[in-house]
Amino acid sequence: MATGSATARGRGQARRAANSKAVAAAARAGFVARGVIYALIGVLSLRIAFSGEREQADRGGAVSEIAQKPFGTVLLWLLGIALAGMALWRLSEAAFGQAGPDGGKAGKRAMAAGRCVFYGFVSYSVLSYAAGDKGSGSGSSDQDSRDVTAKALDWPGGQWIVGVAGAAVTAAGLWIAVRALLRKFEKHLKTAEMSRRTRQAVAILGVFGGTARGIVFATAGGFAIAAAVQHQPGKAKGMDDTLRTFADTPAGPWLLALIALGLLAFGAFSWANARWRDV
Repeated sequence: MATGSATARGRGQARRAANSKAVAAAARAGFVARGVIYALIGVLSLRIAFSGEREQADRGGAVSEIAQKPFGTVLLWLLGIALAGMALWRLSEAAFGQAGPDGGKAGKRAMAAGRCVFYGFVSYSVLSYAAGDKGSGSGSSDQDSRDVTAKALDWPGGQWIVGVAGAAVTAAGLWIAVRALLRKFEKHLKTAEMSRRTRQAVAILGVFGGTARGIVFATAGGFAIAAAVQHQPGKAKGMDDTLRTFADTPAGPWLLALIALGLLAFGAFSWANARWRDV
């Protein structure tokens, strides 16, 4: 009985900690950091679209861009800590469920766990770069994608593994885009606290930004599928090369510019989440 009571008290304390103002603040800081990364990727993509510069339009490029600014190392420390806050909040969601009536569903908690791992890795890479490991955080997503794909293709059943992974990324991208178009994000926002114009602006940012982000993910997944079918690791592309392929379409740099503006919009939408997300 005593052991059971102590366990119950421990769970209660953990749940209260997960619902604390500190975890909420960590989540909001994480949304700010996510917005910074996507906004910078959008800016870098616009530069590529209109100047053809060989800048790196992915998370590594964003980290390098920040590092070159005054007090860049300090900013990277703040960014990495904020992303760790996002990971902590996602961990609390995985353990105790999300805010809202259906937040405790197993599927949502599993997705929260996956996001916790992702943001934990991103936080670690940014903090490692800030601490002096210049090979961490700023690495090319394109080279990483090719290396991982090459290793996977050498495994027994490697083509199937890469193909299924690519299909999963494509499906995730389409899911992100469709949910953005249907404005599913609004159920997580405190829209009652917004003015009418603010609601309209946030809705536009969420739809445009989420759709652009989903398209990028879906396209990257398509390249992974191509790499699997043709057994050519070089066909796999990270975010940088994926974005550049939009400029190779008949629409030319204008399609890349449109996607870049979408990523900028998603960055701004992330900042709106930092203010009005129900955490």
